[in-house]
Amino acid sequence: MTKYRWFAVVVLMLVCALAMTSCRSRKGGRRAADGDNIGSEVGSEGTLGSRPEGALNILTSVKYDAVMFDYDSAQIRESERTKLEAIGDYLKKNTDVGVIIEGNCDERGSAEYNLALGERRALAARAYLIGLGIDGNMIQTKSYGEETPANQGHDEAAWSVNRRDEFVFFKK
Repeated sequence: MTKYRWFAVVVLMLVCALAMTSCRSRKGGRRAADGDNIGSEVGSEGTLGSRPEGALNILTSVKYDAVMFDYDSAQIRESERTKLEAIGDYLKKNTDVGVIIEGNCDERGSAEYNLALGERRALAARAYLIGLGIDGNMIQTKSYGEETPANQGHDEAAWSVNRRDEFVFFKK
């Protein structure tokens, strides 16, 4: 019986390893440039996917400051909440406008970890906006992980500005 248990453990480990490698996210991605139209769809958690039936009209004139995060954290800082509240006020006044929250990280950590952390950061901002009364169907999220640094440096000063959520507004 011990041989069979050992064999089952090995098979289970191989299946888990195979599952983890097949679920790896593709590194990179394209960020919307000003004026670009991006096809997208809101998934069950508000994440970006592909939407063949149309493209979003990106509003390049609407700009808000990025929400900054502490190292290895997706918790919204008290000092950053006013930024989200201003975005919430704008969305309440402009009910035909939605937002894509783009989660970003610094370069420390693996690409896969940073993609997941960027998504958690974007989802935290999404949850905060929903808590302010914004329709969740008008909020999408996208993680860029470490792929779109705001500062190319390799020190704490650069890393601190790369740990952020940015906001892209679109008109439906």
